[in-house]
Amino acid sequence: MDAAKQAGVKQIVYTSLVNAADESNPSVEEIDHIFTEDYVKSVGLDYIFLRNSQYAEAMVTNYFTFAKDDGVLKNSQGDGKMAYISRRDCAKAVAYALASNDYHEAVLNINGPELMTMTEFVEIANKVTGNHVTYQEITDEENYGIFDAMGVPRTTDGKFQEGSEAPFSSEGMVTFAQAIRLGKMNNFTDDFKKLTGQEPLTVEYMFKHADDFQVGERHSKDN
Repeated sequence: MDAAKQAGVKQIVYTSLVNAADESNPSVEEIDHIFTEDYVKSVGLDYIFLRNSQYAEAMVTNYFTFAKDDGVLKNSQGDGKMAYISRRDCAKAVAYALASNDYHEAVLNINGPELMTMTEFVEIANKVTGNHVTYQEITDEENYGIFDAMGVPRTTDGKFQEGSEAPFSSEGMVTFAQAIRLGKMNNFTDDFKKLTGQEPLTVEYMFKHADDFQVGERHSKDN
């Protein structure tokens, strides 16, 4: 940020996390995001903070992982709600923010089109795919156990099992689920539409085009 200011940069567009400023948000991801937001402010730069909801692709991929297993999607989100957003829409929001002259010292929530529980998410997926997956709430520690069995390290310092279908460390995913369960991630606005003039993609659309909405491997092989 200091280098950006010295170079004459006037505004920072930063992709943050929904409800990042809430100190009671247990998501470990929140710590880095609110630090960065506060640092941008301290440097004295104009900013647009795009606080993204959870990437829908993560849960679309997760759904198919359990569909191939025992057909029971298990996590510790419970009945908490999230307005899942596609990574494509998050990228679109960044492009529009960069091109806009209308936002200054702004915080925008980049949410999907509807809040839903994991049970509702699974119901939409089943309707589109014809699968019969069910949802089961488990404890946070049981959630860690599932990722442990998949070869996913708890922190980024660990080693990922080759071919693991979960390319994120489990500490981030489990504390994210905890935050959703506790109602810390259910922010819902129309900021995306105000910024882009478009509606965000629905979970139903993403399942209808599921091959295009997968997480992918941890390390990109793009040329």
